[in-house]
Amino acid sequence: MNLFNRLAGVERAPAGLEWVLIRRLPLIAFAGTAAPMLCLLAVRLAAAWANNDAAAKLAMTFEIALASLAVLYWTIVLTVVLGCLIVMIAKGPAYVADAYPLPDADAPLPDWFPPNPNKGPP
Repeated sequence: MNLFNRLAGVERAPAGLEWVLIRRLPLIAFAGTAAPMLCLLAVRLAAAWANNDAAAKLAMTFEIALASLAVLYWTIVLTVVLGCLIVMIAKGPAYVADAYPLPDADAPLPDWFPPNPNKGPP
């Protein structure tokens, strides 16, 4: 018994932008994470050089902002990865579901379902 039945005569769609993005996303993710971390390093060095409470407080504020920026960036990258995976799956081969007999195939639908737009008011 074949678990997946491919639909005959349907070809896969050619690869597109999703593969380009998937290949470049590790570099994009690294670069997008490294930029806030380098800014964080610069802020910490500046706060250590200033050596006062106001600079430490400002450095802590920047740390929180840069950490939240990094998490936001990771979320965006993950969303793009999921979108690319969905497009890859959608472009894959088509499959046919197993047919099963409908119990009410011979019985007509009632007049009220679905409403017929061509039919006038009752």
